[in-house]
Amino acid sequence: MRKIGFDPQKYIDEQSKYILERVNNYDKLYLEFGGKLIGDMHAKRVLPGFDQDAKIKLLHKLKDQTEIIICVYAGDIERNKIRGDYGITYDMDIMRLIDELSDYELAVNSVVITRYNGQPSTKIFINKLKQRGIKVFTHSEIEGYPINVDKIVSDEGFGKNTFIPTTKPIVVVTGPGAGSGKLATCLNQLYHESRHGHSVGYSKFETFPVWNVPLKHPLNIAYEAATVDLKDVNMIDSFHYDCYGEVAVNYNRDLESFPIIKRTIERITGRESEFNSPTDMGVNRVGYGIIDDEVVQEASKQEIIRRYFDTEANYKKGLTDLETLQRSQLIMEEIALRPEARPCVSPARTYAEEIKKEKMDQEFMPPVVALELADGQIVMGRGSELMDASAAAILNAIKKLANIADEILLLSPNILEPIQKLKANELSGRITSLNTSEILIALSISAVTNPTAQLAYSKLVELKETQAHSTVIFNKDDEQILRNLGISFTCDPIYPSKNLFYV
Repeated sequence: MRKIGFDPQKYIDEQSKYILERVNNYDKLYLEFGGKLIGDMHAKRVLPGFDQDAKIKLLHKLKDQTEIIICVYAGDIERNKIRGDYGITYDMDIMRLIDELSDYELAVNSVVITRYNGQPSTKIFINKLKQRGIKVFTHSEIEGYPINVDKIVSDEGFGKNTFIPTTKPIVVVTGPGAGSGKLATCLNQLYHESRHGHSVGYSKFETFPVWNVPLKHPLNIAYEAATVDLKDVNMIDSFHYDCYGEVAVNYNRDLESFPIIKRTIERITGRESEFNSPTDMGVNRVGYGIIDDEVVQEASKQEIIRRYFDTEANYKKGLTDLETLQRSQLIMEEIALRPEARPCVSPARTYAEEIKKEKMDQEFMPPVVALELADGQIVMGRGSELMDASAAAILNAIKKLANIADEILLLSPNILEPIQKLKANELSGRITSLNTSEILIALSISAVTNPTAQLAYSKLVELKETQAHSTVIFNKDDEQILRNLGISFTCDPIYPSKNLFYV
């Protein structure tokens, strides 16, 4: 049983109360949302007990007062940037987000394409949205942003960008990933609202770093590990300390930009800003939801290791640079962590080494997946000509959960052989071993007539929040299935073969 370190209801109550206090100061509050609005798996992993959909549920409570603007940087659409947690491109992620917001009865005002200058792929995306009845606005890049405040707050700056009409007192501005243009969109709206004589304010909804948790707490270091590609560094908020004599944690980008943002808001509104620090700008009550610090610390350390493995794998795939990898290594050293502290790592590697000795083949690492169940038991799966290691580990895990003996077959060869033949012959597949998706489809078919298969199938839900480690890089299909099952996975940065067409 996973230990709980966080009270989600206390957090939602604190956060919603704090937001409403801010709203009462203005006719309208533009609330920039950092991090994921829905499915915040990082927060769930480092704060055991955190509801991954806490933010959206909070907004659902305020739905009558809230509408949402979604921002995306045109350059991210153009280069098909991928959301690592979902394995989908940013344009698809926006469509997914709109659907999920509708499920929570939250009004999506529009999508804003930021730094747009007619990029061809972005044009297609805009047309797709418009054809589905979604309002789209485009904002061009402002020369000198964010440094040249005189130009930014003028007819040649925000003045040339479109004003987005809104009707509700809380306007949430969100977007996929960093650099989506959320802040610029908020400031653009403040500029135009002020020109219309409206009293408007700005705040930033952030979860991490946690301002009232120590700088070197594993929870805050886990945030650095999660944003290692952005080179985010946690720091003491010197503005906050100078003003209040209170230690607060923030990060380098917010600290560097605060004086400019404050000056820009003051120029827009014509009054002195009420914010004396970047921490003042934030609406962050997550620290008040922590109920067991020891549990949170251990979970955060495990997340740091998981992020390290992700960075190693991305470096091997050519998706990140050496500097990012080295930064990840430094974070591990800073908190004195070793990869083997992740419980499923050593069993996978040990089993793979045993297989290498059996086969007397030292050229390639055998594909092995170790899966750690909720009770701490480790279940192994090895790749074979029949199925890949992920599929084997999942079958073995659900057999263990259902107390089904190892020697009992869940899947008849009569079902598996035709699928393999289809892949090899009609589909001309180079890899004929069955992947996790194919094995699970076969299991679902078998479950209709086989009570043992049905029992095992019913245990798939118990794999949620389990941990897995592979001795080789997962293929994309298996990664997506593991995500869908709620399995948190890592892998060693090793390809299973010389084939280039693998992931």
